[in-house]
Amino acid sequence: MGGTGRIGRPKGRARRGARERRPGLGRAFHTLWAANSVSTLGDGVMETAAPLLVASVSDDPVLVGLAAFVGQLPWLLFSLVSGALVDRLDKRRLVVVVDVLRGGVTAALAVAVWTGHATIPVIYACAFLLGTGETLAQNAASSLVPAVVPSALLPQANARLHGSFFVLNKFAGRPLGASLFVLAAGLPFGLDAASFLASATVIAAMRGLRQQTDGPARATAAEAGGSGRSVRREIAEGLRWVWHEPVIRMLSLTLCLMNITLIAGFSILVLYARDRLGLGPVGYGLLTASSAVGGILGVVVAPGLQSRFASSLLLRIGLVIETLTHVGLALAGVPWAAGAVLAVFGVHSSVLGSVETTFRQRRVPEELRGRVQSVFLMFAVGGNVVGALIGGPLVSWRGVTAPFWCSAAAMAVVTVVAWRPFGRNLDRTPSRSVPVSVQP
Repeated sequence: MGGTGRIGRPKGRARRGARERRPGLGRAFHTLWAANSVSTLGDGVMETAAPLLVASVSDDPVLVGLAAFVGQLPWLLFSLVSGALVDRLDKRRLVVVVDVLRGGVTAALAVAVWTGHATIPVIYACAFLLGTGETLAQNAASSLVPAVVPSALLPQANARLHGSFFVLNKFAGRPLGASLFVLAAGLPFGLDAASFLASATVIAAMRGLRQQTDGPARATAAEAGGSGRSVRREIAEGLRWVWHEPVIRMLSLTLCLMNITLIAGFSILVLYARDRLGLGPVGYGLLTASSAVGGILGVVVAPGLQSRFASSLLLRIGLVIETLTHVGLALAGVPWAAGAVLAVFGVHSSVLGSVETTFRQRRVPEELRGRVQSVFLMFAVGGNVVGALIGGPLVSWRGVTAPFWCSAAAMAVVTVVAWRPFGRNLDRTPSRSVPVSVQP
């Protein structure tokens, strides 16, 4: 027995030593993660309070849906230009400046709410300005992740970021936003303004950005953003790269259509919760938080699923779950059933987000990352714009379940169309090398 103990202890030390030598995500990532977490909590508070604010000002479902449309519209108008700017400018400083400005806009909205001046035009104007800032900040912040994390650790890094989103945005932030709105309508907007300023402070202190050595060869700094090169030429380079990369192109188009169908229903979820499920503001916040339960589980299992299964299989399963989500919400007539559907959707959303983000970060060359991501986000978030635009009219036409039935039918078609392209083993599909033009 004594011999067994002596043999076992060195093995334990060897295992501990192996764990200690295993590369970690690093201090720079944890700083970025902390800033993201603070901002994510504020976003969750805002995302529940904003629809409640619009619904308190107007019962018109078209106006409620248009609020989401106005907030997402800048992705269609400015996404490509924002991507070019992100590749030209210091990403860390850009996030700091934009977060400070967004904090100012949100603080102004909080004052308008407190003083009784939060009219529909004021709300729309603030939503548009915040959306414009998001096209820069989200693009730059996402591009910072592969700059501080080695390629092999991107699944873990993205899982943590998605975990923060589900825990802080959906699970904590959204019920908190509803509760604060009930106490005082301006409180959630003041908290969101403070979160922007706190995030900017943390990002300003971030150090340790590394130069990429893995992945596609990089152009020099002068080549990637030299003086004398037009923004139009740089945007064209990003568009050309996406066009010649079939996997990214197909993924962009599919997520665009998925987001159209998703936001068509989710843009009027506050009316669905009130009119079909009989929920008040707090109940609505809890309903939106139910997807966080599944999202947290999805964060835990996502890295393991990515290591065991091909991206093609995970994407195909995602198409099916997305379609069934709309069917489930259309059929649900009680809160617990709708909450269960949203919980399953949370697992799917977390896994799908980790798969597509990691795939894109590994595939896109660093010198094109901002521009290519801007094209990708223009399609993906542009789908949100279209979905938000059609959700309200569908409710006026056929009631609060109409967006979900229409989305289910549309997603069935998308699933059939995308099934075969996603049948390839995407992880083994080689990326085409598209040269970056460097002419002035």
